[in-house]
Amino acid sequence: MLDYDNEAERYDATRGGEPRADAAAAAISSLLPGSARDVVDVACGTGIVTVRLVTDGRSVRGVDRSPGMAAYAALRLPGRIAVGDVTRLPLASGSADAVTMVWLLHLLSADAAARAVAEAARVLRPGGLLITTVNKNDAEYSDADDASALARRLRETVPDPQADDLARVLSIARAAGLDTAGPAAAGPGTCVSGATFTGLGQGRTPGQWAKRLASGHVPWTKAAGQSRMDALYEELAALPGQDRPRPDPVYRLAALRKTGAPA
Repeated sequence: MLDYDNEAERYDATRGGEPRADAAAAAISSLLPGSARDVVDVACGTGIVTVRLVTDGRSVRGVDRSPGMAAYAALRLPGRIAVGDVTRLPLASGSADAVTMVWLLHLLSADAAARAVAEAARVLRPGGLLITTVNKNDAEYSDADDASALARRLRETVPDPQADDLARVLSIARAAGLDTAGPAAAGPGTCVSGATFTGLGQGRTPGQWAKRLASGHVPWTKAAGQSRMDALYEELAALPGQDRPRPDPVYRLAALRKTGAPA
């Protein structure tokens, strides 16, 4: 996992900056009801998305485990940012109308992801919403571009369990007292409210794909084995348009409601 304290200074610039933050905040806001007055952004990072959720009548707080990231977030939202672990949030039970977790669960172990969702449920008031990204890593592997399609072909041959897989998130959410927030198509046989947004500025060239896969931060590459990875790197290097970034990934949000009537 990245050292987010060291990454904080350059995080926004290397993750799509303001345009991506605008897209993410717009998608999250589309799921927030007008009655959501107290919102908590868990794993808020630099606060670049968090601050965009603030509106007249809506108070937004942020929590992040990294002091370095939280320091940047505090510049955007003074007095509204806390350092804390997602599995032990420094917040009172029933103190929030909505909790957001963007690009978080995929970083956690299966056990930690379940505890993070349970913590969100604890912090929510009855009727409150948890809004979280799901299947985050799948967004990178699209058949819409040749480079990611090559990587996806190899990825599908090896085990690659995801802590934020939608079916798994729904299961642990229901165990924590959360359920689907309303009717919206989320896939075959599944009904859950959600939204999507584009990770603007995150499309990769074939060379950037190779660098990403060789970084040691992509777990399935170890299971694939070095010989097959070397073959993939050769295929990526042979693609046309080596300097052309491929399409940006499209991320998916799911909204889950805490059972019980609002107070």
